[in-house]
This record gives sequence, structure tokens and C-alpha cells, in this order.
Amino acid sequence: MTGDPAEISSAVKGGPRPCYWRRHARDKVRPVATGQSSRTVRHSLANEEEAKMSSTSVWTDIDLEREGRSQGYIRVPYSGNDTGHGWIPVPIVVFKNGEGPSVLLMAGNHGDEYEGQVLLMKLVQSLSVDRVRGRLIVLPGVNSPAVAAGTRLSPIDDGNLNRIFPGDPDGTPTQMIAHYIDSGLLPQVRYCFDFHSGGYSSEFMPMAHLAAPDDPELRAQAIGFLKAFAMPNSILVEGLIGGGKRLLGSCRRLGVGHMSTELGGAGAFSIEAYRAAERGLPRLLHHVGVLSDVDEQAPPKTRFFVRQPMRDFVFAEATGVFEAYVGLGETVEVGAPAGAIHFTETPWREPHPVVFTSSGTVLCKRSPARTKIGDCLYVIGTPLDVQ
Repeated sequence: MTGDPAEISSAVKGGPRPCYWRRHARDKVRPVATGQSSRTVRHSLANEEEAKMSSTSVWTDIDLEREGRSQGYIRVPYSGNDTGHGWIPVPIVVFKNGEGPSVLLMAGNHGDEYEGQVLLMKLVQSLSVDRVRGRLIVLPGVNSPAVAAGTRLSPIDDGNLNRIFPGDPDGTPTQMIAHYIDSGLLPQVRYCFDFHSGGYSSEFMPMAHLAAPDDPELRAQAIGFLKAFAMPNSILVEGLIGGGKRLLGSCRRLGVGHMSTELGGAGAFSIEAYRAAERGLPRLLHHVGVLSDVDEQAPPKTRFFVRQPMRDFVFAEATGVFEAYVGLGETVEVGAPAGAIHFTETPWREPHPVVFTSSGTVLCKRSPARTKIGDCLYVIGTPLDVQ
């Protein structure tokens, strides 16, 4: 999932860049105080970012500025029972070809979300550096311990990578990964696209989504990402909680354009969602100017929704077995029956009724039937007319 509303733009290579964009860290400019020159501010920012990077224990043998294709590992220090002085490998592939935007692609933020991992693995297997204009940094399994275990959280430290940004250079392995992304990678890129699915606990309609900027111009620019990627469904997210601890919070703070996805879920591999994403990724990369050509020029139509705030999700208020009455994509009305929770320890009891708290379309539903108080059962969205 993503975080707070981001200042996002979808300008094509060669077009004007909003003021919060920059080509890389040393081009970033902040407001100049009285008596300061812009050159002084640039040097100050560069020194701040270098200081942040020098504090990290994470390292890599990959030169991000090297022309051509580079592949290897981000190395996260780790000392455990089986290795006293080791490191955790986070695979990284970099394509660099001349001038152009820098783009960061990530998957495996949660290890039980598989479609995005396959999408980026197949991209790095097939992409020729000659097609790149600028730089493409690809992390197909960024939370590598969770990816190896097939779990949402890291089995090493129970870390949820998308809830601990900006990270900690002296923290747990997951915190160190977050800090390296926040201080080492995001300051060097203009866009970050993060590919998620529902994981074990949830199943989504195939969708791309982003936090909706309030500014009308930025909102229109953000919608350009969704139209270019053109999943069957595109979601503008409202009412997010804890955005500052998510990847999107770091992107917003650093002025990096961001988009994410929900490509199925239920701990499975959605063929429909994957194929739509596989067709959409080249269009998206071409749209932001980092890919020189694309076979499919005209994206298909996408349906737009506004996701309801978290307080309007349907949550379990009892513990037991959830009998769902409604499936993905169905239209529901507020107060309508959504399901029932059955009590296996006292089967003679009447089940606990579950009702919808808002009207709209079912975007997401819980996958495991076994549930407990506080679990999310349904997420609802309302159709949005986007020209």
C-alpha cells in the first residue's frame, strides 16, 4: 500500500519539470534564505545527503553512474546464529544510457506479493540497455528476507518495510534497507514505481493506485501515470493513515513521483493482473521518458475509482470463520449484508452479522476465511469520472 498524498507529475521527457523535481541530488534546490545564494544551498543539500549516506552500514559494489548494464547486490550487514559476520543480499540491476530521467522500480516490498516480483525479474532478463534513455534502477525483491520466506514481514526482524520509512542506519536489517532507499536511492531519481499485490490476507481487483494530490494540476499530472499504465482499474486513494512511515511518505518529502499497484493477492499469482501489468509497464516507462520505444502506443481504457477512507473499511468485530456474501467487483449499498462470522467453539450460537458501511464497488476482500476482531474484510470504492 502507499502513504500520504504525493506531489506527482507525469511529464514526458523533454517537457517542463515542476519545481519539486530534480535530475539528481545535486540539482535539488530549496527556498533560499536571506543572504544565501542558490549555489550555497545546493552545496548545503549535497553535504546533508552525503552525511546521511556516510552514516549507513549498507553498501553495494554497483556504480549507479556507470554506463551500460550493471547487476549485483545491495549488502545489508547481518549477524545471526548461522553467520556471525555476514550480509543479506538485495538484488539490484541498473541500466544507464546517456541523458534522461532516473527511475526506481521496486517489488517484493512485502514478500508474499508475487506478480510484481515476476514482472521486474522478466524486465531485467529481457530489457536491452539500448532502449533506455537515462537510468533505470530495478529492485525485483527489495525486502529479500521476506521474499525468500514468502511472507509479508521479514522473518529476521518481523519488519514491515512499507511501515518503517525513512528507516534507521543503525537499526534492524529491514530498517537499514528502508534507510538506504530513503537516503541512497530516492534522492537520485525522479520517479519511483512500487509494485504490490494483496499478499496472503487480501485479494484485490487488478489495479494501479496512487494517493491523490489536492492540487488540481498535480492531480491531473498524477492521473497521467494511471492512464499510461492502464490497468483495468485505477484508484485514487483518500484517507490514508501513517503515510510518513511508508515509501510514499519518503517520495513526497523528496519530491519523487510515485505510483503503486495491487496486482491480485490471496497468496497466489493472478494471470489477469500480471498480463495487464506486463503490457502496461513499457507504456509507463515510455510515458516518463526512460524507455525510448514501445510496441503498444494506445493504452486501453481504465475504470477510475476513489477508494473510501480507512475508517469506512469493513472490519471484523468478532473472531471466527468469515462467510463472505459478496465478491470482487460487485456493487453494494450501505447497510446491506456483507457476510457473517461463525463461532467454531460455540457452533450453536447465531453468527455475527457483517454489513457494509458505505456504498460503492468492492475493490478488495479478505482471503482467509478464518478471521479475528480488527481484520479488514472489505475495501470499497466509488466510481470516478475522469476525462
